[in-house]
Amino acid sequence: MSNTSPASGFWNYVTECVRLLYWIYFKPFTFERWLLDIHPELKPRDNPFDKRAEFCTNPRLRRYAGQISWLTAVVPMFPVLLVAPVYILISGESFNWFPSCVFLVGWFIGRVVDRGGNKNRLVIFLVAILTIFLAVQFLSGVALSVAFGMAVGMMVGVAFGVAEGVAGGMAVGVALSVAGGVTVGATVGVAVGVAFGVAFGVAVGVAFGVAFGVAVGVAFGVAFGVAFSLAFGLVFGLVFGVAVSVAVSVAFGVAESVAFGVAFGVAWILGMLRVYFWLPELLWILTLFLLSPNGKRVNCLRYLPPRFDELIILPLPFMDVMIVEAYRNNSVAARETINYLITSTNQEKIAAQAISGIAVDILNRCQRLSDIVEIANQLAWIPSPPPKELGIVLPQFLEISQDVRASQEATSLYRQYELLNIPITALRQLGQSLALTKNARVAVSFGNTAQSWLTILETAQRTLNEQAQQSKEIQQVYIAGNSLDPETAKNRFKGRKDIFREIESLTLSEQPPVLLLYGGRRTGKTSALKYLPYRVQANIVPLLVDLQGAASATTLKGLAENLAQQIIEAARRLPRRVYLPNPDANKLAEDPFPALQTWLTEIERNNSGKQFLLCLDEYERLGEVVKATSSRVPLNFLRNLLQHQHKWILLFSGSQELSELDDYWSDYLINTRALRMTYLHELEARDLILQPVENFHNIYEPTAVDAIIQLTRCQPYLVQLMCYELVELLNRDIRRNRREADTAKATALDVKEVIPVVLERGDQYFRELWTSLAESDRSLLRRIIHGETPTQQDKGVIRKLTRKEILTPEGNAFQVPLVQKYIEQLLEEK
Repeated sequence: MSNTSPASGFWNYVTECVRLLYWIYFKPFTFERWLLDIHPELKPRDNPFDKRAEFCTNPRLRRYAGQISWLTAVVPMFPVLLVAPVYILISGESFNWFPSCVFLVGWFIGRVVDRGGNKNRLVIFLVAILTIFLAVQFLSGVALSVAFGMAVGMMVGVAFGVAEGVAGGMAVGVALSVAGGVTVGATVGVAVGVAFGVAFGVAVGVAFGVAFGVAVGVAFGVAFGVAFSLAFGLVFGLVFGVAVSVAVSVAFGVAESVAFGVAFGVAWILGMLRVYFWLPELLWILTLFLLSPNGKRVNCLRYLPPRFDELIILPLPFMDVMIVEAYRNNSVAARETINYLITSTNQEKIAAQAISGIAVDILNRCQRLSDIVEIANQLAWIPSPPPKELGIVLPQFLEISQDVRASQEATSLYRQYELLNIPITALRQLGQSLALTKNARVAVSFGNTAQSWLTILETAQRTLNEQAQQSKEIQQVYIAGNSLDPETAKNRFKGRKDIFREIESLTLSEQPPVLLLYGGRRTGKTSALKYLPYRVQANIVPLLVDLQGAASATTLKGLAENLAQQIIEAARRLPRRVYLPNPDANKLAEDPFPALQTWLTEIERNNSGKQFLLCLDEYERLGEVVKATSSRVPLNFLRNLLQHQHKWILLFSGSQELSELDDYWSDYLINTRALRMTYLHELEARDLILQPVENFHNIYEPTAVDAIIQLTRCQPYLVQLMCYELVELLNRDIRRNRREADTAKATALDVKEVIPVVLERGDQYFRELWTSLAESDRSLLRRIIHGETPTQQDKGVIRKLTRKEILTPEGNAFQVPLVQKYIEQLLEEK
């Protein structure tokens, strides 16, 4: 047994109805979420009585339906009591309450009769029309007014429940047409016009302004929703009911007309903009801003107007300023407020302005290098893509912050000094682009930040250079591992002039072939492609695409999107930057590769005089995509590109020759010119050892250089790795006072000493080389290591391993002694 008394239960019910009414008008987003909690398919525009079959199993749904029904019947009466006195006060006219009250009684009866979806509602509606007709024919005076008023009220009330057979708009239209057509003294004919100019304009304006955007963005608003269809349900019926009941009831009470157009227009605009609620909200936000001291405004965030009204149409000042100031003292509260504005109100613009203000404030407060390093973490919460106010500027600052972080993680002072060149260059370019932007606010805000950051980084770089010069240790300038980046590696890339020259000449020929750059792992193919833009003419635009990353896509759409994004990024990174448009996202999703073809045609058309060299690194990975998608569409796309896009030239780069690929590749790689990337020439390797960067003093004995050349066979990765470990060995001895910093030089014995470390650090390279060989290849290498002499049957394998630069043409020795030492070590371990 429940202990709740009937009176208590009644007032709980009333309280819930009032809360429901408040949510409908002021918190539509909260209301929508609450409805989903009641029923996963229930929306504000839905009529809950359509789900009457679920009332038994869902008591909350039944209770909600009842509350909405009572609100629709009762609430419209109250605005009449407010609007009529206002009208009297403004116009000075008298107001006849009796017919208005009669109409409201009719309205109430109509809504009660319709409660629960009465099947006879259409009959009752027609009876109301008949009542009006008979009243006009046989009654007069007060009796006519009573009959007419109640009939119209019933018609309008029932009109909201008509879901089938008679459109709600027609029902309301008939009701109001009859009201306007019947002559009740001087009351109805002119008064309906007056009412719609004043009462209906105000009421519908208020209702429409409040309800606009509540559920699904009904184009013409809730107020006229019924005029189109009653499918919008009881919630919209409630809002529209307020408007209609006020309009028609006041129409019965007003005796003379006023200027319809002016009254209706003003009231409608005020209602649309919700000025009636905006004025006190404006006063409230001004009070909060002016009376709360700076530094304490974080306490005011919970009292901002959007906390109580989720549908503010007109802008309110100072909200973004208060959020920015609050972020300095309590970032959690400020971010919670921003998230609330984005997800639960229509104040996304205020949230975007606050995010922009916070970002600018944080960026401007950077005073040290460590502050810039932390920026990426501090602003990681900002959504991607960032607000329009931040445009593409904020992502650039975040990239610069990450580049600074990468420089600080370098193992040596000199390397930190070098890596700072990347963010410094980016800041200079950003400052130049900001100076040319048309947005003065962005130019000033971020331009000052860019200049401030540039000063910080240049100061830090000078300090690092001074510290590196004063250090007794040898500068670690060798890079072993990843491909060389021109921005950081500078002159470390040696040789390959013949490759660059041939690529340039073939690209500019009348009928350029498909270019295939192939060679063993870590021979410098990717590095060469990165340096290519610096070594060819300006009218050639090399665009590097890493197919190893693109091949991770499991769909054709994902692959096409990845290709487009990499092409755009590659163009942006060129020394002579090219800004390419984004492809049409809808067309890309619908049919990816034809859309990509159209996009490349557009790029070609907008960049006349340019030859685009599309460099597809790790091109063998396309085979994985073909297998994963069971489609050769990507290859067909490339063939179509070759045949029809004369300004686009393809360069494939990989470690496999054409003869090693699947047979279907021969249908696509037609007219291919192969360019082999082999080891460095000896002079190029010596230059890399002795002069990896400018002003690098010699740290090698001549015998040490000879030993490096002999062990590595001028393989560029192994040369870098060997030199790197020699510098580390010398620095360890200098720290232990075993050698003098000024006179320390690597000897042939030092080279021999670092061989085990080189084999260990280069394990991935050596192991990949070994596992990529066929069993017949590995068998021959084992026999050679064990001292056996190859036979005539081994000639085919010898030719293959010679092309792979593993064996000498005679087939009795390894080309790279370090490779032989690794395999010997591997066989010993087994």
